[in-house]
Amino acid sequence: MLAASDLRAQGRDDDKITLSLSGFIKTDVLYDTRQTTSIREGHFLLYPKDRALDPEGNDLNAQDTFHILSIQTRLALKITGPKALGARPTGYIEGEFFGHSEADINGFRLRHAYLKLNWEKAELMVGQFWHPMFITESFPEVVSFNTGAPFEPFSRAPQVRFTWTEKKLSLSLTALSQRDFASTGPDGVSTVYFRNAAFPELDFKAACAGRDFLVGAGVNSLRLVPRLATATGYEAGESVTSSAAYVFGRYKTRPLTIKAQAVYGGNLHHLTMLGGYAVTEIGEPPALRWQYTPVNTGSAWIELQTNGSKWQAGIFGGYSKNYGARKDIVGSIYSRGDTIDHLFRLAPRLIFNAGKVRLAQEIELTSAAYGPRDLRGRVSPERTVTNLRLLLAAYYFF
Repeated sequence: MLAASDLRAQGRDDDKITLSLSGFIKTDVLYDTRQTTSIREGHFLLYPKDRALDPEGNDLNAQDTFHILSIQTRLALKITGPKALGARPTGYIEGEFFGHSEADINGFRLRHAYLKLNWEKAELMVGQFWHPMFITESFPEVVSFNTGAPFEPFSRAPQVRFTWTEKKLSLSLTALSQRDFASTGPDGVSTVYFRNAAFPELDFKAACAGRDFLVGAGVNSLRLVPRLATATGYEAGESVTSSAAYVFGRYKTRPLTIKAQAVYGGNLHHLTMLGGYAVTEIGEPPALRWQYTPVNTGSAWIELQTNGSKWQAGIFGGYSKNYGARKDIVGSIYSRGDTIDHLFRLAPRLIFNAGKVRLAQEIELTSAAYGPRDLRGRVSPERTVTNLRLLLAAYYFF
């Protein structure tokens, strides 16, 4: 948050507890030139929908939309207290009015809730926070609530993260579960596939940071159990394991900040990206057990933004590619955007800051190339559809 005010400060001693409230009020005014695949009444935009032709050849999805929403409004509470286990503890709770589903829009939902223990060179974080593939030190600062998704890994998850720092170098190991951002499978989007795997998602990341730069890379592994029983009632004994790798960087000059990230991996659905997994083998009867393979995705983005305090201009560019599976798909595919070959986005913005008030505008152009899938889940693009989003936003920070 950009500002904070003390609710209670019981002295200045290290043995006292301090509570600080922060947040912002934000209203978005949205106009789209096409129907979109999105979340919460179009607020969290992913990509434009494919053509849907009526008997006369009219594209039913070539219809513009308009909306005004304030559901991104946010509240956060930071708690600091006396030392414990030789470390300085910090607690943080953050929520917003985005809701848990379309039916719950305007409902208050938990974003972050964690405890941090900080020693001289080490940090232990336990709770719900950004997925480690979302680089909090270098992410797209677009006006849109999608924060660069589906080009940027976008997910929050309950986790245990240990970080060790030595001068400019930091190493972190994270064990995660799933909650609001879950994988998909035979019963739709659910955490059950992760929970039945009985093993955490694992992420290892290394970074080097200086005053004006940041570079880093990481690897990730996820195991799912899509079902416990086959269609004929036998124990399934099935699982699918996927991996991902990513690199990221940030460089700041006096007038300009440049950020970038690239990701390649399988089954990235829980990161609000393209991809998932598919059935590659159906076993002999009567059991009819399945085998799976991840559907792979490559994605990259870059952002440039000026560093002015009053006026800021920026531009975001992203590209995502569906690379399909490494084996032939013979059954169901559980994936986001499985008929999309690639996505492209270009989004320039202009921001005006006046004290605690911010006024912002952004033009977000997103194109999707649709077509039929082959046996490996790779798409042969036959048509490209494009949506142009015009976005105005007003903030008040506190």
